Amino acid sequence: MNISSNNVSGNGNGNLGRSHHPYECSSSDYDRAESWCRQTISSGHEMMFSLQSFHREIGRASHRFGLSFEALHSLFRNAHVTHMKRNSHSLRSQTMRHVKSYLNGQSLLTLAKRCNYPPSMMARLIVENVASSSSSGVVDVVPKSLLSTDGNSNHNNAPRGGGGGGTASNNTSKKFITEALRHPEKMLGCASTSLLPEYLFSEKNGPNNTNIREGGGGETVLLLDNFSGKPLYDGDAVLLANDNNHRRSTPLSRLCLEVREAIDSDPMYGPRQDRERHNVGIEYELLLEQTLRSMDVPFETEAELRVRGTARTPDILLSCPVGVRVRRRKESRSNYPLGSMPSPQKPRIVNNLEEDGDDDDDDYEWKIICWIDSKALFGDIETHTNSVLPQVETYVHRFGPGLVLYWFGHAPLSRLGDGHGDVVIVGGNVPELMMMPTGEFHGQGGQRG
Repeated sequence: MNISSNNVSGNGNGNLGRSHHPYECSSSDYDRAESWCRQTISSGHEMMFSLQSFHREIGRASHRFGLSFEALHSLFRNAHVTHMKRNSHSLRSQTMRHVKSYLNGQSLLTLAKRCNYPPSMMARLIVENVASSSSSGVVDVVPKSLLSTDGNSNHNNAPRGGGGGGTASNNTSKKFITEALRHPEKMLGCASTSLLPEYLFSEKNGPNNTNIREGGGGETVLLLDNFSGKPLYDGDAVLLANDNNHRRSTPLSRLCLEVREAIDSDPMYGPRQDRERHNVGIEYELLLEQTLRSMDVPFETEAELRVRGTARTPDILLSCPVGVRVRRRKESRSNYPLGSMPSPQKPRIVNNLEEDGDDDDDDYEWKIICWIDSKALFGDIETHTNSVLPQVETYVHRFGPGLVLYWFGHAPLSRLGDGHGDVVIVGGNVPELMMMPTGEFHGQGGQRG
């Protein structure tokens, strides 16, 4: 993913919503977008169970609300995380009921839709309770006896209440579960080694049971890594026990196939989405560092601070306090003297916080910042209030006032807390000009005014 200062955009011109100020969503558009997110989530819309549908619906809605795709995508996921925090407990309290439904033939994706629960999380829930961590992790040939065993006598058996589920959960390590979701073909491919013995009968159930093939015909199933798309290992590793000159096909278990289907259908959670979010966060941090270097602004990175043993570090700790010109909050103009400084007698400064020259200079003020924290997301009210602000207030206590940069924009400033004036909030990019303690102006490219 190539990131430049121009690729974080909405409406084609870097604006969010119909606000006069770049990257700040208007109150009306924000309320409409947030309401749409909540209603879509609570209704269990199909888009939450299909990657293609998710991207299509987010794209349509982003135009309707005047938001960038990235902004609405982030807002929707933030709203879904809040929904999950409020509702996941009730679903997990019925874990064994869902396990029983799976054992009796209901697919993981169907279960997820029925419960309005993320497919990858439903897959994790089932794997926690039916998988065996004693598996070596190497896919072997499933014995024909398993495929021919009559499971009718066990078809309607419920899991062993709390004991059965508890045993499975206790015996299945977190590391194994994580690897099973990352590489289901490798970790769950063989039913005889990846499932608890009492649940082997479930392999004969389910809509995908026709995909569990007996070996033969000299075929080999090529298993691919979930992230790189490269083979997990050479197909020659799957051989007949008594004949090293012949390959057999690898019969993948029902659990493996359905875990793969669930993970591939989940647009917001799962190993791939976690990796992508992590990578995007890192890339925007690198973009922030690159931008500050081009402005000739000295700083230390979070990694450098940790080497020094500093705890609770922002992404960027400036080597000296700098001034940034930001728009005043509507509800207050001068209540917070800490970090404020008078506007210098210089020509009008135009940066990413000012779209054109129509604004009154009284609408802006200079604020001192000592650190910058990069957030590759949209700054909605709930996430900012309950997660971001408590985090960055610890930086204020240690290092002084600072700046939170929401790369995908944010809710109206008047509705976002600013830590009593010590937390500056901007969207889209670093302010293009900073005032150093010497009175020099450092801009992108190292220019000084």
